[in-house]
Amino acid sequence: MKLTRLAAGALVGSLAAMSLAGCSLITGDAKPEGSGESADAKPFPKEWEEPITIDVFDGLANYMGIQSGWFGKIVKDKFNMELNIIAPNVAGGGDTLYNTRVAAGELGDLIITDKGEKLDELIEGGLVQDASKYYPVMESASEFDAAVEKLNEGKDGVYAFPTSVSGIKPTEPSEGLEPTFGPYVRWDYYAELGYPEVGTLEDLLPILKQMQDAHPTGDNGQPAYALSLFKDWDGNFMNNAKQPATYYGYDEMGFVLAQADGSDFQSILDDDSAYVRSLRFFQQASEMGLVDPESTTQNYDTMFTKYQNGQVLYSFWPWLGAAAYNTPEHVAEGKGFGMVNMKDQKIFSYGAEVYGGKQILAIGSKAEDPERVAAFIDWLYSPEGAYANGAQTGASAGPEGLNWEINADGEPELTEFGYEALLSGENEVPAEWGGGTYRDGVSALNVPVVLPADIDPNTGFPYNYTFWPSFQESQQTAFSKDWSEHMGGATSTMDFLKKNNQITVGAGGGYTSPPDSSEIETLRNQVKAKIVEFSWKMSFAKDEAEFDKLLKQLQDTAAGLGYDKVYEFDLGKAKDQDEARKAVAKEFG
Repeated sequence: MKLTRLAAGALVGSLAAMSLAGCSLITGDAKPEGSGESADAKPFPKEWEEPITIDVFDGLANYMGIQSGWFGKIVKDKFNMELNIIAPNVAGGGDTLYNTRVAAGELGDLIITDKGEKLDELIEGGLVQDASKYYPVMESASEFDAAVEKLNEGKDGVYAFPTSVSGIKPTEPSEGLEPTFGPYVRWDYYAELGYPEVGTLEDLLPILKQMQDAHPTGDNGQPAYALSLFKDWDGNFMNNAKQPATYYGYDEMGFVLAQADGSDFQSILDDDSAYVRSLRFFQQASEMGLVDPESTTQNYDTMFTKYQNGQVLYSFWPWLGAAAYNTPEHVAEGKGFGMVNMKDQKIFSYGAEVYGGKQILAIGSKAEDPERVAAFIDWLYSPEGAYANGAQTGASAGPEGLNWEINADGEPELTEFGYEALLSGENEVPAEWGGGTYRDGVSALNVPVVLPADIDPNTGFPYNYTFWPSFQESQQTAFSKDWSEHMGGATSTMDFLKKNNQITVGAGGGYTSPPDSSEIETLRNQVKAKIVEFSWKMSFAKDEAEFDKLLKQLQDTAAGLGYDKVYEFDLGKAKDQDEARKAVAKEFG
């Protein structure tokens, strides 16, 4: 097995010029078991005569119904096929819809679900079929043969295909020009203060206080706060309190915080854990009047609107603050969210997954036309499919001819339509491309099959348009120039983090976490409810003494409910994940 990849460090370079080398294809010397050449293997038809509608059961989709707009038009034109998206996220009821359809013996023609236990259950229950007879002619999917082989290891056929698969070195960041996490502030307000030095997380508080005092209202005249929180994503703990831990190289595994390089594993409830540190940060901010009082009742959408209105001054992620506020109009005026140089940060980054991410694609056992579903899956791995399907994440450039074209220099460049579509999503799509707004036509699958940072072999540039020199040149604004000038001339956030050794990568090892036993699940549900409850109370404690009292109560309560047993289980998973990361780094390093 071998990996042809981007040269290390080549993903992020100058905004004006990049050195992009190699080819983003994973190739394997052996086929998955059961996938050998078949005597009856024939190329897929160039045209499909009978129109069909397939059911796509998609655990990630946020849309229910027939795929419409430009992506639906592409699929219809290529495969004479419509996609009927069945989305448990929209239907509600958690796993109810999944369990109901499984019990009926038919989940969908195309299934997008988690690998590991869920996939194994579907195979054992006869709900997905072996695609071995189609795989020999799936030319695009087989370019990622090592990932397909790994996913189907130990199985007697080809039952699933990986998503988010990448040919980038697994020890390289997968994100692009921006990391997933980072301390982002309203840069224009930070500039007004003279760009004060930020040594640690706690050093942000007096700076945010000055910013809020100087700008107590948003663009809409409503109160503005340094921090605005939400509860939607709380699970094993208070989600917002996990985020600052990522600035110091930690990511979660249940009740464990694990360093990207495996050098440390923490119980989230330890007195000196990064999680408790975050809660203390929130408490101090609350005591200073910096936390939105609606944080305990609002949802993500309400909070996002506040970012759009300039009512929040700090963001945990670039895809929150910057996505909401860094409009072309704002950045032209020098306004926007930018990452500050927090001297002690070592931001966690997810390494590229050479074996694919958590989700998989599978063909349902009762698919009306399994060959056509296989052809569609294969197309998703092709450059055309990667551009079109990957546009859902806002990273891939979308369809050639509509969103982008090859310029006179032989390089990809966004069209005027594409630039507007990718930055706003509200412009009308020409009728010949499907009509409707661009945003309404994006792929409802909601998972990239090929990582957008990977290289299109036809152009030599990533599917992610933000890497293109033509796009980067167009982004030279008053905001970007000021940010770069005060960040050592860095051309992007990732460029700065790499040059200053402020990023740490959890190698993409394709680890699949084992499920909780019924006992662990019961204990976890009891404990996590208390952790979330007390974490919010601690975040709004009136002073440090009350915070410490609540922390002790939480630790004692959690211990009495079986926290230690769940923690030990999670610690074992965290260490297994670290072994997988080290193994893949050695294999491809």
